[in-house]
Amino acid sequence: MNDGVNGVALAVFIFFFVVVTVMGFLAARWRAAENANNLDEWGLGGRSFGTWITWFLLGGDLYTAYTFVAVPAAIYAAGASGFFAVPYTILVYPLIFTFLPRLWSVSHKHGYVTTSDFVRGRFGSKGLSLAVAITGILATMPYIALQLVGIQAVLDVMGVGGGENTNWFIKDLPLLIAFGVLAAYTYSSGLRAPALIAFVKDTLIYIVIAVAIIYIPIKLGGFDDIFSAASDKFTKAGAGAIAPGAEGQWAYGTLALGSALALFMYPHSITATLSSRSREVIRRNTTILPLYSLMLGLLALLGFMAIAAGVKVDNGQLAIPQLFEDMFPDWFTGIAFAAIGIGALVPAAIMSIAAANLFTRNIYKDFLRPNASAEEETKVSKLVSLLVKVGALIFVLGMDKTVAINFQLLGGIWILQTFPALVGGLFTRWFHRWALLAGWAVGMVYGTWKAYDTPSGAQRHFGNTADIPGIGEIGYIGFTAIVLNVLVTVVLTVVLRALKAPDGIDETTAADYTADAGDPGVQVDLPPATAGSPGGH
Repeated sequence: MNDGVNGVALAVFIFFFVVVTVMGFLAARWRAAENANNLDEWGLGGRSFGTWITWFLLGGDLYTAYTFVAVPAAIYAAGASGFFAVPYTILVYPLIFTFLPRLWSVSHKHGYVTTSDFVRGRFGSKGLSLAVAITGILATMPYIALQLVGIQAVLDVMGVGGGENTNWFIKDLPLLIAFGVLAAYTYSSGLRAPALIAFVKDTLIYIVIAVAIIYIPIKLGGFDDIFSAASDKFTKAGAGAIAPGAEGQWAYGTLALGSALALFMYPHSITATLSSRSREVIRRNTTILPLYSLMLGLLALLGFMAIAAGVKVDNGQLAIPQLFEDMFPDWFTGIAFAAIGIGALVPAAIMSIAAANLFTRNIYKDFLRPNASAEEETKVSKLVSLLVKVGALIFVLGMDKTVAINFQLLGGIWILQTFPALVGGLFTRWFHRWALLAGWAVGMVYGTWKAYDTPSGAQRHFGNTADIPGIGEIGYIGFTAIVLNVLVTVVLTVVLRALKAPDGIDETTAADYTADAGDPGVQVDLPPATAGSPGGH
């Protein structure tokens, strides 16, 4: 690893960082509305984005700096089992094709800004809505922290900030500056900032991967030598072959399927979705977003290239940045590092906005200030978006990086437990609100307990695979938790409906789920139900 500062790479990195910073602040004037003091404008970009803007925004949102660093790092450390991220991003798009257009339609009809808005309106339950909101916020916080970890990994490899013995303020100053800029333009421009910057981020990532997948194998003697070196490493380490054996198939399959079910439960995924201008935009995006999965598959191969290049790092998250510094000319290393850095800024901005919207709409407005005006909602959401980023920054600076990764994996288990309420609610009203709440609680408790009780690498807690009860195979904890969640929900629904337990009021109609922006009666500026809605509790 380079002990000094890579001046050329740093200069290129700073250039692109300045460019996207200017774009972030100028985004406030892009498609500006006469009245920007409402969450539709600040938090959803005016619900006006077309196919390509939405594609770049969703791509920038889902394929993050953490993806860029962690997926090949998993291949570097564990072999082909780390490829589970590729099939799950393929599985997810047929799934979301079935339900995202319905969510878009009903949200535009009733002015829903968050998934919790929909859950409350569908089931007439502010308790269930609160559970979904809290889960979303908890799952998003470590995800934001990992974006900052991605930036920090790049800065470490460039030699910025000094060594481990450097004063903490000097060492973390570059990250603090990046955080301050991110917080400022997100506060100023809202969702328009990451939407605009996503064009630069995705273009850089595609360029870097295209060059890396051609240039690095040429320098290393071809893919035969790359795979041979990787196979030798895992054989010598006693980890078996480069690909997982039969005993790892259940873990691989359930992890891929569970991750696919969870991906669009995250608040930031829904925020980017609801910013589009029509349901047809969403349908088109489900057909072209798999292009990112092709990119992800090529990206994952960098893990094997790092092995063949002889990259040695104590922290696996540094493997790919170090590979770039070792293999690329300094000027192109700067471009690659800029792609990772900007790849952190875009999702971190969207995630903080999504978490802030959840707090404002489903905690502040529902329980603290039911009569809050649109301007007050926007002001609170802006302030909370800052607090969310501050919390993530403290998490990164104050805790071990592997802990941040483990909490993000735990967040995936948590967010999956909102699937029955959200996706189930988009197709049926049969589930009882109390049964959904009980199923969510069982899934959350089981998933948290089992993850805490399972080792993860060098850590004693927060693994993500364990024995599946009754099967005797190792599988994804989140998948087992969601199965228990659904079983409890179904059984209790049958019981509660037999007992004629009081049901909440459904404020939606069947036509709402297929409505488009141009249809008569569709309004995007209606507030969701207030605290006094019938059936709320």
